[in-house]
Amino acid sequence: MASATSSLVFPPQANHNFSRILGDLKRSNLSIGNRLRSVREDADFAGEVAAAFGGRPLVANERCGSWYVPPARKAGSAYFKSTDGHAGQWRFSTRRLNLQLLGLIGGRDGCVVVDSTRRGKRMPDALSKTVPIWCCVLNRVLFPDAPGSHHHQLFTPPNAVSPSEHAQIEARIPEHVASLLALGLDVEALRRQLKKPIRPVWVTQESQLVPTDEVFADFHPVICCTSSRRVAGGEMSEGGYIQGAGDDTENWALGLTPPVFWRHADLLLSTPEPDLPDLVRSLVAEEAANADASSPKQVAPCLFVGCLPLPDQISPSMCTVAIYSKTTDSSSWVKSPSLMEVGVGKHKLASRNLRLALPSISDFVRRFLERPTTTDSDPPTEGSSASSSEPRRVLVACETGKDISAGVALALLCQYFDDEGNFCPRPPSSGHTKSDIRVKLSRIMTQFPEANPSRTTLQSVNSFLMG
Repeated sequence: MASATSSLVFPPQANHNFSRILGDLKRSNLSIGNRLRSVREDADFAGEVAAAFGGRPLVANERCGSWYVPPARKAGSAYFKSTDGHAGQWRFSTRRLNLQLLGLIGGRDGCVVVDSTRRGKRMPDALSKTVPIWCCVLNRVLFPDAPGSHHHQLFTPPNAVSPSEHAQIEARIPEHVASLLALGLDVEALRRQLKKPIRPVWVTQESQLVPTDEVFADFHPVICCTSSRRVAGGEMSEGGYIQGAGDDTENWALGLTPPVFWRHADLLLSTPEPDLPDLVRSLVAEEAANADASSPKQVAPCLFVGCLPLPDQISPSMCTVAIYSKTTDSSSWVKSPSLMEVGVGKHKLASRNLRLALPSISDFVRRFLERPTTTDSDPPTEGSSASSSEPRRVLVACETGKDISAGVALALLCQYFDDEGNFCPRPPSSGHTKSDIRVKLSRIMTQFPEANPSRTTLQSVNSFLMG
């Protein structure tokens, strides 16, 4: 009599072997080669979406979205975070305003925002909830008197957001509107970038794409494109396809970035799997060796944020504060009257150490800005960097150019610059509030959307400014 499979008993060693074999199979399926092939397949779909909607421009929702948009086709970047759309959060971020998209949307009658999500989900919360919140808030602020109440409605995808959750999100819209208005932005200037309100539209690989050149009469479409195909089961059932292959790059990419991938896509995709890790490492090393220093970003008329290493030639009218990832003694930080090299460590340690370093940085910059401006005919005084009639400027640089340097720039902007960005030191007794700091941060993020000061960095800045 045959035994039922449920009655079969395997020895412990066999169970161990099965687990090891399954683990090996999963790791082989999640290989670099499978990930890169999945990325290109999904990128092809994103291109089809743009073509189907009349060639509207592709915008990568960072960081993941850049994997699915070749640099030659990338019209811009967005910073809509899924965490802002998580259940119970439903935030409109005053840190990530994404106002840089308005000109593109108005000029091209919409855009295609590209993102993906990992196995099991239909679309990321960034596209199903964060973008809809953003559209609704901006419509109410920029078009307060728009005819037809539907322009002020919240639109969410019914296959991803339940009626109950939709109602809870919509109930918070008025407070988000108030938080945006509190930043004191030039609403009229923003309004001029758009011809009509904006509205989200959702596309996934389950959608039927019908080419259209339609101009939506009542709104600019913000087309939320989930580039990855939804995988309901395990990856091993998909023949090597990986949903959301561009996620979690720190666990698989070996330093590979989207620009390097797209520059060498054919070579990478034609290389046998065993040879891929060495090829990736060599391409990453070659890229690092040939990388040019990026230009500093201007966040105020005389305040700049940049990425290390510092340029070889720096104007004598520039005060430079370089933030390094090694920890150094504060007594060694000042290198000259116009150069300060601060070692605060790495990651969260750096953000915490920033609180202790900010008083020294602040005093150093203040002394530089308060030094009398000389003319070319004046002889240089002892200890001066050089004689110059150029306006005084400040450059803050760190290894990413987006985190610590942005935090230091925020502290300096709050302390020493007025609303127009002109040097205007506040008396020592002047206080700062979270609201004031939030307004200045929004100015930085508007000028430099790629800036991404961490929560720990901002906490250090708030602690320094508010005491």
